[in-house]
Amino acid sequence: MWDPQQYLAFDDHRARPFFDLVNRVRAEKPRRVVDLGCGPGNLTVALAERWPDAVLEASDSSPEMVAAARARGIDAVLGDVREWRPGPDTDVVVSNAVLQWVPGHPDLLASWVRELPAGAWLAFQVPGNFDAPSHVSIRALAAREQWREKLAPAGLLEPRAILDPEGYAQVLTAAGATVDAWETTYLQRLSGPDPVLEWVTGTALTPVRDALDEAGWQEFRSQLAPTLREVYPPQSDGTTWLPFRRVFVVARTGI
Repeated sequence: MWDPQQYLAFDDHRARPFFDLVNRVRAEKPRRVVDLGCGPGNLTVALAERWPDAVLEASDSSPEMVAAARARGIDAVLGDVREWRPGPDTDVVVSNAVLQWVPGHPDLLASWVRELPAGAWLAFQVPGNFDAPSHVSIRALAAREQWREKLAPAGLLEPRAILDPEGYAQVLTAAGATVDAWETTYLQRLSGPDPVLEWVTGTALTPVRDALDEAGWQEFRSQLAPTLREVYPPQSDGTTWLPFRRVFVVARTGI
């Protein structure tokens, strides 16, 4: 279950990649703008402000996130990104930190490019940190005998399959798009007790929380915390540096 408040605990850090992505979309007067995986809607609002004349379509797979987005005035709906198809007036599609959860998403992206109208924009970013110490530590703990049977079905024992910028560029160019792809590693300065644990609680640990009862969830967190403190030691001022790699793609369909 996604927790909008936990997700928004690091709102500024999570928002920066979104704006770095959307700033590369050059659409002037799109008819329909789609936010796939809108989360709590805090960033969807920015799309509405940038393109106020467009029809805004927003969806998320989490009922809690949809409710939070609706509370912000976004007409969000519950939906599975794997089942979404673009309408004939869809000129901008944005997907912010969603597709890493979707197995086989490169094929899905290629199908969207082929179905979108000419001149449409497809922009997405995905975390590229699945080999980072945080995620390696989560997988190592999940693989222990105490947790393996409960957490293996959640897909936590293998890193999520994402491509590098060149890989996405090849897929989408072959589908007929012009592609701008890049990657950035943000050095995020976090504060508070166990900040990296709190960061991954809002995202990477969501499947763990769903798979365990409350006692198991708290025990898993307590076992993970000292490992994360060791691999991400606090600085002398009490803050913690978290390097975070992300992969960005902005594609435009053929004109």
